[in-house]
Amino acid sequence: MDIFDIIGPVMIGPSSSHTAGAVRIGAVARKILGGKITRAEVFFAGSFAETFRGHGTDKAILGGLLGMQSDDERIRDSFRHAEEAGIEFVFTTISLPRAHPNTVKIHLAGENGGECAVQGASVGGGNILITDVNGMETAFSGKADTLIIPHRDMPGVIASVSSLMADYGVNIGNFRLNRPHKGFQAVMTVELDGGIPDEALRLLTRLKYVDSVVYLPVNRNGDARC
Repeated sequence: MDIFDIIGPVMIGPSSSHTAGAVRIGAVARKILGGKITRAEVFFAGSFAETFRGHGTDKAILGGLLGMQSDDERIRDSFRHAEEAGIEFVFTTISLPRAHPNTVKIHLAGENGGECAVQGASVGGGNILITDVNGMETAFSGKADTLIIPHRDMPGVIASVSSLMADYGVNIGNFRLNRPHKGFQAVMTVELDGGIPDEALRLLTRLKYVDSVVYLPVNRNGDARC
């Protein structure tokens, strides 16, 4: 437990779960898409669905998608800032019976045709848990530097990734693999004990069968840096 777990995050808005956590989920989705966002579809579930307007969760999600941090005064006017940035956005509700009460799904489209879908929950005190990326199960909090590595499920891919990181002195704090079907698309979620050098990131993207590498570093207050 760190000091932010005790006193909570510095933030705009009335609720760390409904505002600070929502900003962080939006920031993670922005980073996963990469590039300029042109459209955002946001689906609120559980208590988010009931209170997102009153608690400003919709504004907070947009703030995160715009690269704002949880204490940014501009979050109050994030609708306007999103419109000025050329982002179309729509908010609706969804039923997810087995999900955490404060869950949101975000579908993003980018200017170069890129798309991503991210599902996350705000689990209290501004903390988050990302549970799904592009239809594949994940489990990371955004409190540690994190790598998301979509890849082809082939022998030796995990070994090549871990070996390269070891060569650069990068220690793995937590690792999760999801592969819906053997031999097809899979995703590694790797939480790190610290950062990773730029050169190591470049080499990771060049590894055989690795499709892409998304790096989610954090600031000292735990916000995903975009």
